[in-house]
Amino acid sequence: MGLTQAEWQIMNALWKKYPASVRDVIGNLEEDVNWAYTTVKTMLDRLTKKGVLNVKKERNVSMYEPVVSQKKTKQAAIKTFVNQVFEGAVGPLMHHLLAEEKLSKKEKEELVRILKKEGKNA
Repeated sequence: MGLTQAEWQIMNALWKKYPASVRDVIGNLEEDVNWAYTTVKTMLDRLTKKGVLNVKKERNVSMYEPVVSQKKTKQAAIKTFVNQVFEGAVGPLMHHLLAEEKLSKKEKEELVRILKKEGKNA
């Protein structure tokens, strides 16, 4: 489904509260995003054409609603990333996260806890 960075921002705003009008979406965008009404409307229409959003008219106002969940969209994006960057192998990604990134001790412990839990469920 490949979303651009700007489309992720729109989708994150919509996942906070939907159905939503263009003005609702603008109100849910991060504070540092200062897009014009027409820019947001164009991106919402583009996402609708991609099949990611549904749109319904309510009293002459277009109301947008995600077709896909945030969880499934993230899973697809991560799968694409792992395939492109790590040739489909999750191990090198995990090594990179643990060895190269500036994870706090607490974040590393949480990652190890999740891996141990999933190992027991496998």
